[in-house]
Amino acid sequence: MTISIPDFSKASVLVVGDVMLDRYLFGGTSRISPEAPVPVVHVRQDEDRAGGAANVAVNLARLGISTKLLGIVGQDDEAAALESAITNSGVECSFTEVAGWPTITKTRVQSRGQQLIRLDREEAVPSGSTALTKSLVENLGSANAVVLSDYGKGSLTDIAAMIAVCRDANVPVFVDPKGSDFEKYRGATLITPNQGEFEGVAGRCADDADMVSRARDMIDELDLSALLVTRSEKGMLLVERGDEPQFLSTRAREVFDVTGAGDTVIAVLAAALAVGDDLRSAAALANLAAGLVVGKIGVASVTPSELRVALHRRGQGGRGLVSEEELVPLVAEARNRNEKVIMTNGCFDVLHAGHVAYLEEAKSLGDRLVVAINDDDSVRRLKGDPRPVNKLDDRMLVLAGLASVDWVVPFSEDTPERLIGAVLPDILVKGGDYRPSEIAGSRDVLQNGGEVRVLAFREGQSSSRIIDKLGD
Repeated sequence: MTISIPDFSKASVLVVGDVMLDRYLFGGTSRISPEAPVPVVHVRQDEDRAGGAANVAVNLARLGISTKLLGIVGQDDEAAALESAITNSGVECSFTEVAGWPTITKTRVQSRGQQLIRLDREEAVPSGSTALTKSLVENLGSANAVVLSDYGKGSLTDIAAMIAVCRDANVPVFVDPKGSDFEKYRGATLITPNQGEFEGVAGRCADDADMVSRARDMIDELDLSALLVTRSEKGMLLVERGDEPQFLSTRAREVFDVTGAGDTVIAVLAAALAVGDDLRSAAALANLAAGLVVGKIGVASVTPSELRVALHRRGQGGRGLVSEEELVPLVAEARNRNEKVIMTNGCFDVLHAGHVAYLEEAKSLGDRLVVAINDDDSVRRLKGDPRPVNKLDDRMLVLAGLASVDWVVPFSEDTPERLIGAVLPDILVKGGDYRPSEIAGSRDVLQNGGEVRVLAFREGQSSSRIIDKLGD
């Protein structure tokens, strides 16, 4: 299956559930305490991160999804720290405060990449679930999807009503379940139990075929559309109503910490479905993201750029419109695969056959072709009014559609010299009557051991001539 990275900015997702503060203390340890046989950690850094449903929301926001979070907190410093961590990640939050109840906080002490101890400060949520349902109703209108993140802390005791509200509004609702009572999730679009949670409800599975059979039974019994079972190092199992099961194998390079991996799975799945992906593509993308997040310490998230690089490592996709920030790691990964990177630039305002032939010739010099394109203001400064004829987004899309072009990246300066210096292609190409030393960025490329080449344009073909003919 070919996986693509959708434009996540086009959708909005609402997250409701058990929120918590994950506090990390990092430090070195070199001796044992004289008071007890435990290591002494010299704390040098501390960090507050969003946990539980809050981590799901952060994962969504990091993808570019417009995200709002509903949850229950206490009236304490931990609630303020949690809200700060969330809003700094671009999530809009609306918390229900409960006086006299402590915000759920998990403190982890880490040394040399290992978690030494976890300290939990929590009590069951005494009230507030009904208030969350009311808040869900108030915020549902702008949502393309809803995620209910159940950590069994009490925020979702009214979850059956929440699911009913979403179904009545025809908004897909995805549930990360907890416990042995899955009946309360009846009517959800999809649930994402891990294998232990699934077998705790469906019964021990003898083999994969048995797991699929039990998953189909659960879908029918709970009136679900689909079920995604996460299976740790075995990957995932996706079972849809009326379709063949899909087994997805994991590709984690190295597992450091599985904390919050389930949050990433349901966030990426919901995000992809919210922007219109089909379920199989969304599950494959979620599986890819899970393999990345377990390679990080603590609760973590992934970005579209990291997903593109991961796809590129597999030799799948990774093409299209990118920012400079996304392009640099893609080029680095291409070099790790012993691929030769070619780069050129221009306005490409009115694309014609000469451009296509030029770009095909440039691509023939190596494996990956980067096209840097002037933004609209830069074209206007170079060409004058009323240029450009086509706006930047349209020019980039047309270029990205060419088979010869791998990545299209915009720049705003009059020349791409700074951008070329950041990318440092193996071969820098320019079309026209130039000497290599006159080409912007050539010095940096040559000093890095690269090449600079000048290719000839086709005679009689230019954007200016086409524009002039249209004006006649």
